[in-house]
Amino acid sequence: MGIHQYFKSLSDLEQIIRCPGKFKYQKHSVASHSFKVTKIAQFLGTVEEKVGNKIDWKLLYEKALNHDYAELFTGDIKTPVKYASKELKKLFSEVEEEMTKNFVEKEIPAEFQSIYLERFKEGKDDSLEGRILSVADKVDLLYESFGEIQKNNPEPLFLEIYEEALTTILQFQDMHCVEYFLENILTDMLSEQFTEHDELKGITLRIMEEYCG
Repeated sequence: MGIHQYFKSLSDLEQIIRCPGKFKYQKHSVASHSFKVTKIAQFLGTVEEKVGNKIDWKLLYEKALNHDYAELFTGDIKTPVKYASKELKKLFSEVEEEMTKNFVEKEIPAEFQSIYLERFKEGKDDSLEGRILSVADKVDLLYESFGEIQKNNPEPLFLEIYEEALTTILQFQDMHCVEYFLENILTDMLSEQFTEHDELKGITLRIMEEYCG
């Protein structure tokens, strides 16, 4: 009971595999995803800070580290399913929120419950830190799908995930860190050699043209 159970649950996050039920050359756990998103968010926040925007680093790190903790209770739900409709996304969010609340009230000591209820809330909000988290989450998803496509994974889902991730990133193109990503990082990604997947460049160019003109 208590914090002991919370600490044990961190190891459970290492066992929850992202994009379950599909063949993958490299498996990614929810725990490793949270680590990578935090590192990516750190860089994106650094870009924003460099141009004069004030970053609440404590808030950013807490949002990034905790953003998928609720998957301890629900498992990872494939992105095309979770975002199939606004109603479905809202339902998933409500389930995650309720199950997380129940866990906090059962396992976290009373004097810390309000703190952890706040930490485990949906972090992707309209604050600069929330927007950075939204981008960082999709950048890691982009790299996960890119890695499978580059290894010639025949599963078409990864092209769908790549397209959804890039489309979402471009919805934040007013941010300096996204501009930096598109100009300096995505170009390097696409310069890598492909064998049977030239369509990835076609998908990227089509999305970029649609959003950037």
